[in-house]
Amino acid sequence: MNKRFALQSITALVLSAALAPAMAQDKPLKIGVTAGPHAQIFEQVKKVAERDGLKIQIVEFSDYIQPNAALAAGDLDVNSYQNKPFLDQQIKDRGYKLVNIGYTVNFPIGLYSKKVKKLEELKEGAKFGIPNDPTNGGRVLLVLQDKGLIKLKPDVGLKATPLDVVENPKKLKFVELDAAQLARSLDDLDAASINTNFALQAGLQPGKDAIAQENAKSPYVNLLAVREQDKDKPWVATLVKAYHSDEVRKFVLAEFKGAVIPSF
Repeated sequence: MNKRFALQSITALVLSAALAPAMAQDKPLKIGVTAGPHAQIFEQVKKVAERDGLKIQIVEFSDYIQPNAALAAGDLDVNSYQNKPFLDQQIKDRGYKLVNIGYTVNFPIGLYSKKVKKLEELKEGAKFGIPNDPTNGGRVLLVLQDKGLIKLKPDVGLKATPLDVVENPKKLKFVELDAAQLARSLDDLDAASINTNFALQAGLQPGKDAIAQENAKSPYVNLLAVREQDKDKPWVATLVKAYHSDEVRKFVLAEFKGAVIPSF
């Protein structure tokens, strides 16, 4: 009887240990994403993570500012929508205690126009829309420099602004708008840079509709962010593993056909 009791006790302990990861989570992780590809990708991550006992609730946002504010305030556990230069700038400007726990995907930014088919067709004084946040605005100016339309101050790096433009042969007039508004403002502009997630929401296909695109090998790879105090919690490794799974990689490649590129 004693041996039978001992065997039953060991079996119970083993089962308890196996179930512990799922039982230890008293509520779903809240993951903040921007609507569009980030939300679509996380629906797939959610399926993979839940098989490992990690429950997820996806919370969608329509701008680039609120997901970090919500994460810092404790209203989210993780967010997935930004690149490292943007996160670094937000930490500097707002004092957030947020850290990167894993890289996700890259969205080569596209330049779009309803008035010209090529960048070189832009007329002198053309109105060019760029994002008004420092990270994405600088990113676009670097693309324009790479394409030969402007020249920036030497060594200005990723934080370029229109004030850093030292050569502008076409006298482009930069119109700074919230990144989410650029696609809707395209009719009023000669051209604009539009982040891939907002372009797709507006029915634009980067590979077909963009008149130019950023080099895919850029420093603007997106990431998963958490509060510093949470970076070593057990669920972090499970979440990153789910995102970096072959299942998610295959979904990204099949669904977005090069507009979004896995960076894991």
